[in-house]
Amino acid sequence: MVEFDFSNFSRNNALASKNPSGLPKATSTGTTIVGCIYKDGLVLGADTRATEGEIIADKNCEKIHYLTDNIRCCGAGTAADTEAVTALISSNLELHSLSTGRSPRVVTAMTMLKQMLFQYQGHIGAALVLGGIDSTGPNLFTVAPHGSTDKLPYVTMGSGSLAAMAVFESSWKPGMTQQEAKDIVIKAISAGIFNDLGSGSNCDVCVIEKDKPTELYRNIAPELNARSMKERNYKFRRGTSAINKETIRNLIQEEQVIEFNEEGMDVSQ
Repeated sequence: MVEFDFSNFSRNNALASKNPSGLPKATSTGTTIVGCIYKDGLVLGADTRATEGEIIADKNCEKIHYLTDNIRCCGAGTAADTEAVTALISSNLELHSLSTGRSPRVVTAMTMLKQMLFQYQGHIGAALVLGGIDSTGPNLFTVAPHGSTDKLPYVTMGSGSLAAMAVFESSWKPGMTQQEAKDIVIKAISAGIFNDLGSGSNCDVCVIEKDKPTELYRNIAPELNARSMKERNYKFRRGTSAINKETIRNLIQEEQVIEFNEEGMDVSQ
């Protein structure tokens, strides 16, 4: 099985200590990712901003990753780690399905993820929200970078998770319809976007329902990325600020050219 290679970890730390300012920063997804279960399935949601330190590296980053036809995984943390981990587990789930002749269960994907992340003791920066439907019904998990997991009816992860969790705590209820679940997920992602600088741009939503194809809605709420109108006009009339000192410089210089002949005599007259 292909795995991550940390053989250069000590060398890289030594190089970083000698030149801390010249090294590139890893692209982070910043992120608000959420999920909730409703009556017939579950809904996953994520923002679309990827950051590189204080810089927005990508305004339309796709954070909902494919694992199987009925299982999806939202990733927060280091962008490269979330993509590599989910791609690797997706491949392993396909091999597992071919080996057993059955569709893999969500708990199988969760176990693969937690064992791999625990093996690297948190050095893989992938915080995940895993959701899918199998023979046992809808299942929703969170997987932390060091390998711990939770199974809950609604979950949030990422830097905007507290704002998103406040929406779920106040609005989620059992037995919701699909539209109610989509609305609450969009509202939770919006709370993360407006209350966390690492989250932003737009909202992606994924709906997984039993015996129906998985639906992925990209940029479902374009109003989240719209430039808002200023409440006041910030143009000030002339004379509002006092002038303490005024200096005028003439940038055009005049020069007089005097011509000389070959003997050095003035021939200008």
